[in-house]
This record gives sequence, C-alpha cells and structure tokens, in this order.
Amino acid sequence: MSLAGSTVAPVLTSESGGFMTFLKWLCGTALAALAVQSVSADEISEAAAKFGARPSVLDLGISPNGEKIFIIGTRIDGGENAIVVDLATTHAVPILSSAGGTEKLTHCQFIMDDRVVCGIYVFERTGGSVDAATRLATISADGKDMKKLSAPTRMSAYYRSGYGGGIIDYNVADDPRSVLMVRHVAPEVTSSSLVASKERGLTVEAVDVYSLKRRVVEPPRDVAAFQTDGLGNVRIMETMPVNTSGYVEPRSNYFVRPVPGGDWQRLSTVTYDSGKSRGFEPIAVAPERNSIIGFDDYQGRKALFEKPLTSGGEAKVLLAHPRADVDGLVRMGRDQRIVGVTYATEKRYVEYFDKELAALAASLRKALVGNPQISIIDASKDEKRLILFIGSDVDPGQYYMFDKATKKLSPIMGVRENLGGVKFGEMKPVTFPAADGTQIPGYLTLPPNSTGKNLPAIVMPHGGPAARDEWGFDWLVQYFVTQGYAVLQPNYRGSTGYGSGWFQKNGFQSWKTAIGDVNDAGRWLVSQGITSSDKLAIVGWSYGGYAALQSAVLDPDLYKAVVAIAPVTDLEVLKGESRYYSNHRIMENFIGSGPHIAEGSPARHADRFKAPVLLFHGDLDMNVGVEESRLMNSRLKAAGKSVDYVEFKSLEHQLDDNAARTQLLASTDRFLRRTLGVK
Repeated sequence: MSLAGSTVAPVLTSESGGFMTFLKWLCGTALAALAVQSVSADEISEAAAKFGARPSVLDLGISPNGEKIFIIGTRIDGGENAIVVDLATTHAVPILSSAGGTEKLTHCQFIMDDRVVCGIYVFERTGGSVDAATRLATISADGKDMKKLSAPTRMSAYYRSGYGGGIIDYNVADDPRSVLMVRHVAPEVTSSSLVASKERGLTVEAVDVYSLKRRVVEPPRDVAAFQTDGLGNVRIMETMPVNTSGYVEPRSNYFVRPVPGGDWQRLSTVTYDSGKSRGFEPIAVAPERNSIIGFDDYQGRKALFEKPLTSGGEAKVLLAHPRADVDGLVRMGRDQRIVGVTYATEKRYVEYFDKELAALAASLRKALVGNPQISIIDASKDEKRLILFIGSDVDPGQYYMFDKATKKLSPIMGVRENLGGVKFGEMKPVTFPAADGTQIPGYLTLPPNSTGKNLPAIVMPHGGPAARDEWGFDWLVQYFVTQGYAVLQPNYRGSTGYGSGWFQKNGFQSWKTAIGDVNDAGRWLVSQGITSSDKLAIVGWSYGGYAALQSAVLDPDLYKAVVAIAPVTDLEVLKGESRYYSNHRIMENFIGSGPHIAEGSPARHADRFKAPVLLFHGDLDMNVGVEESRLMNSRLKAAGKSVDYVEFKSLEHQLDDNAARTQLLASTDRFLRRTLGVK
C-alpha cells in the first residue's frame, strides 16, 4: 500500500535491529524457508510455502488511554504469541503463548489500561466425537500477573460446559475494576446424587478483573443471550424454546427492559426457516437515542431498523439498499460505540453515522493509491487514536495507527509480510448468465500480465452455503492466480447478501439451482475463451467442496479435475453430526428432508464421476466431520474411480497450520497440472 503525496512514520521501530527483528521475535522463529514435514522439499515450490504460511498477525488492538497496543502473531512452528507494545518506547513484552496444535490463542482485548483479556481455545477427540472448550484469561500489560477470568467449574456440577464465558460490557456503573460477563451455570449434585442446587442456565456477573470477585447481576435462567446498553445495564434478553427431546427450536423470542433494572417486556420474535430469518432481530442498544438497533426484512432484503426502547413503538428503517442486504454494524473502541453500518455489492461499503469518521474515511481513500478498503479495528477511549486496517484485492493489508491530533497515518504491521514483492492478480466483479437467463454475480481474477485467454481455469465456489464471496485479498485465489490459473468465484443462488429471493431455501435444499449456477460459471469461462473445456477444474472448501463434488454428479463431463477440501458428502450424515447437540433441530430445519437428501448427496452417486478427485480433511473437524471425506473416498474407490485422499492429523476445519496449508497448495497444483496437462 502506498500513499500519494505523503510520507508516514512507522509506529514500531527498534534499536535492536528494526522492524524485521521485531517481527521475527513475535513469530518466534526466523522468517526463512518454511519447514514442511509431510511433503518432500522437491515437491514444494517457494510460492506454496509463502502462500501456505498463516498470516503473521491475527489480532491487534489499543489500550483505552491510547498508549499501548497488543498484537497476536503466529509462530511458524505452530501456536500463537501475544505481546504488548508501549507506543512511546516501542518496548515489547510477551504476555501469553499457546502451545499450537489443539490449543489456540484466539483473540485479546484491553479491558483496562494495564490489563488484557485473551481467549484460549482447546479441542481434542474423545471417543467418536470432537470436544472443544474456550477459556478467558486476564493478564497484566507487563505479563507478570495472569489469572483465569472464566469461572471455575465446581466438581459437584452435573455437567461441565465447554463455554468459558464472554464479556458483554466493559463498563460497570460505579465499579471501574469490573466487566459484565455471561456464563453457563450447571445444576449441582451431592455425593449421594441428590440435587444440591437446581440453578441452571445463562447468568450475568460483574467480575473484578484484578481480584476475580464475582457478583450476580442476572440470575441463571434458560436464556440464549443477553445484550447491554454499553453502560453496564442488561437491556435485551433472547430465549429459544426447547422441545421435549432437549433440542432448541428454530425460533428466538426477544424481551426488552425499557428502564434499566425494570421488568422485561416482549419485543419481537424471529423465526428461522431453512436458514432464512423473519422478524426484528435486535443487535444493539443505543442509549443516547433511547432506541434499539436491529435487522429485519425490507422489500425482500435485510435492512437496518431502529425501534424505541419503550414498548409499543413502531420500528423505522435506518438504512436499506435496493441490491444488497444491510448486514453489519460498525462499532469502535472500548464502549463499542455504533458509528456506521455496512453492506456489500461489488465491494463492501460503510455508511458512517459519525460525520467526522465519514470525512476521515473519504480523505484517506483519496490519499491512498489503489482505492483500498479501510476498516476501523479499535480506538482509544477518547477516540483520538484509531487502529485501522487497510487492504485491497492486490494487497494482503496492513495495520495503521491514525492520530487525530497530528493527522498522521503510521504503519504498524503487515498481515503477510512474507508475500512482499509478489505481484497479484486483480479481482474483477463480473456477471454471467445461468441456464434460465439469470445474471449470476461473481469475481474473476486473472494472472497478472496475462492475455486472459486460453488459460487453465478454476471455478471456486464459496463455503457456507449461507455466505458470499467479497472483493478483497484471498490467499487461496491468489496462489493459483500466481501459478497461471484464472479463478472465477460465483455467488450462486443460495448465497447470502442478495436478499431472501436469491438465498432461496439455501444451497442444500435448493442444491439444483445452486450447483447449476456453479456449473454455468464453468461454461461461461469456456464460452469467453478464458479457458478450454480440457483445462477446466473446480476447487472448493466446506460447502464449496460439496459444490465441487456435486457439480460432477450434475454434469460429469464439465470439469476435468475436482478438488474438495473438508467437504460435505452426504446430507443425512451431516444432519446426524448434530444429533448430540442442542442445535440439532435447527440443523434439521436447515438441511430439510425429502428427495433432495439422496439426490443431493455426492457420496451416493460415486458411479457418475468421470474426473479424478482430490480430497483433503482434518481429523478434528467440528464443522464437517472427517467421516464425510472418508465415506466419499471409499465410495469412489469402490466404484473404480480415480481418487486421492489426504487426511491431516489434529487439525480442524480451516486447516490452520503452515505445513498443512503448504502441502494442500503444492499437492493441488501438482494434481491440477497433471490432470489438465498444464506445464
């Protein structure tokens, strides 16, 4: 990223060797060639190792007084390091590290000027299932005092919750040392198996982050979630009905307290049908406006509404868009002040309620070359210092500090420093016709300096399916582009972001439409001369992997190579994976029942495959069980089809590991070149 007509000073400097020395220390190893154990060195290109490396920075934030920042960086040997940097002296202090593998450091946040809270995630296989747990720790900014912020689990608890609680408000009236936290409470039993305490459910507590003293604010009850007004008052409560089997129903009831500490009153009900929601969903309280901000349907698309905190008031539209769902709030700082709303058309846009921030964003866009996207990541309490993330389709992005007083924009760290000097392909919004004439939006990325004709090409459907692709840097896309492939990412019908009509009954129940659109993306690449029919492949992850496999069922002759990463392969198996979880009824509703289950399960149609298949899966995947790829592999082999399967040990759905991702890229490139006849 470059600045037009301007110079910037780096935030992080060091007398002991400069920025790269600091980055190497954060990552815990030299930034040289990556060590990959599972593939021989002659099978791995430098590009696969570079793109397979995890981002060097996962999270970054600023203290309330604006004097310190924390950074979570990844280690090449696995795991993460968290450090705190004094901005005046650039002195860095390590505060927490994860072991890697099945233990991850997920996020951090300053809760006081001198204390940070960090999230820890652990997972493991127990018998036939994968169990996971989260815990919160509070650490002093000098790294010398660490305590478990999550409440201890009593030995007498009837069951143990994997959820370690969460902070819902950093402000507690007349108690500056505390935060508001939610956690699950389990009934307790005595040694004689008699119930000692019947209290159960979600509770809210004020927790002193120094002494860990806990005070009950909301007693335990069968509640799905609580929301506050940012001033330490619990104002919104969500409940979800539970059926006789213990499964929650696909419906949420919301209640509001018009007055802090007052009685609960019914606010709204949101129903979910095949993943499509209907009803006013509150997402924030705006106390300065005495209102509730939420989402609801408006003319077939999601829009932002405002509703009075007092009961009986009508909701009014704050922002709607004629072509896209308005799908997110923009908040900033420790108080999580609402400053804008966001939506995506060809690119993601932010409409700022705050005029000063709107002017700042406009001026930065004018000053920065390449029309990048600018996101507010964090802010000091007085909002005089902002942490910004700036990136684009051809820039992995960099964190910056913006000082309002000096109006200086200073770089902190790049997200993928190891990709410096690599020339990326530009991601262009396109549309192509489906078989029924519907124009399908998507993104086409071509190799830099290519003619855009007669290239090997990849159709890459996104995961979800309740998701969509957006303009911006994509490490998977850019790897293949730099290797000479054209990549088309279709936002097929069944994607979110385009309204309920486009979403239909989601990409599983409406699979024929969704997969039809994906296949039409491949046909369009051939019709435009971008590729030829013998050089067309499909690569997908999660639902995208399902789409890759099911595309070969729908049209076995279209793609000459199929790559599926952590794919769904049987819809009935997918439903069964949630059988022992409370959300099973929601999953049943989302996937549905009927003929589409058998018709839309690629593992049941292995005999139709003509193209070679390459499968990848992590054996601790909690999103899509590893048994799905094992099933697909066995069915294809039994049918005498060409299939290769790579299973990664002790990894989850995202295969968040340098060695695994490097192997995935190298193996896929080698498979595609061999299958498509590309040199």
